[in-house]
Amino acid sequence: MSTPAIKNTNAIVTIAAIVIIIFGMQAAKELLVPFLLAVFFALITLRPMLWLQAHKIPSVLAALIIVFSLMLFLGVLGSIVGSSIAAFTAAIPGYQAQLDVIVQGLFRFIEKFVDADISTASVGEFIDPGRAMGFAAILLNTLRGVLTNTFLILFTMVFILLEASSAQTKVSAAFGRGIDTFQQAGVFLRDLGRYLGIKTLVSLVTGLIVGLMTWIIGLDFPLLWGMLAFILNYIPNIGSIIAAVPAVLLALVQLGPGEAGSVTIAFIAINLVFGNILEPRLMGHGVGISSLVVFIGLIFWGWVFGPVGLLLSVPLTMALKLALEADERTRWIAILLGSERDAEHALLERGTAASE
Repeated sequence: MSTPAIKNTNAIVTIAAIVIIIFGMQAAKELLVPFLLAVFFALITLRPMLWLQAHKIPSVLAALIIVFSLMLFLGVLGSIVGSSIAAFTAAIPGYQAQLDVIVQGLFRFIEKFVDADISTASVGEFIDPGRAMGFAAILLNTLRGVLTNTFLILFTMVFILLEASSAQTKVSAAFGRGIDTFQQAGVFLRDLGRYLGIKTLVSLVTGLIVGLMTWIIGLDFPLLWGMLAFILNYIPNIGSIIAAVPAVLLALVQLGPGEAGSVTIAFIAINLVFGNILEPRLMGHGVGISSLVVFIGLIFWGWVFGPVGLLLSVPLTMALKLALEADERTRWIAILLGSERDAEHALLERGTAASE
């Protein structure tokens, strides 16, 4: 067989393998999602555990302290927000009916100035504001359903934390390589843990401010909107927008256009301060992925793993980029996935190598 034919065959086999892996992950998401959440929680809590170990606390005890604290936090949060989710879900039909009345009145108002007959039924096929309100409850109920498997998630998290300190030495011994060979992976895990830690802190503060703001304005279910803002802040670029839409629609139905405008302005101000000023300063740099890839990653990982895939899209894409960087044959894909700074660094490396 000729060399071009072999290359074409290898390309076809590689593409087929990738497709099989993707659909395999989607089919096994019931098992993979708890594991991914365990890794997610472990990366967030790794630094506190290392801090406890540095203060002479044994690894097992430090892991148990971290896991118990997380269980307490999730338990309290779930019990408080769970009642709000149930009450909001029950009230959604009434809110949607009131919203339909407002939308129909808006169409009749537009018809006075436009010489056309606007059919609310035909427009409703494409624009249904009521669905945006229901989306909040659907998303939170889905995540609550995933977290019902708490025992498996936390149990897996304990073992990940216990193995974290010795993983590098074990991998080095298993593959017969020096520890410095895995320096890039160590830097990646450190940066990813730092990113998730800062993101969690900023998301928590964002959720608290949104909850307080909606409570002051007088909006129903302020805990629900705070929780939604906290969770969706993990989704880059569009998460804060998705969190704002149902709250603004509820303010329009419950309080009127003026208060709905106030809620909109408050969400915009919070997003500007935390998303565009505070978070970039705390991060010090971007996530190393282009904005287009971040958006495509949202769609792809959301399709594979559902709502959890949306929340973990950036960490999963960063992990994929690291795996591609490890092989010279696929490094060019990692460069395309990366930021402009990564591309400039690759060009600098090539120029240095050529001069030598």
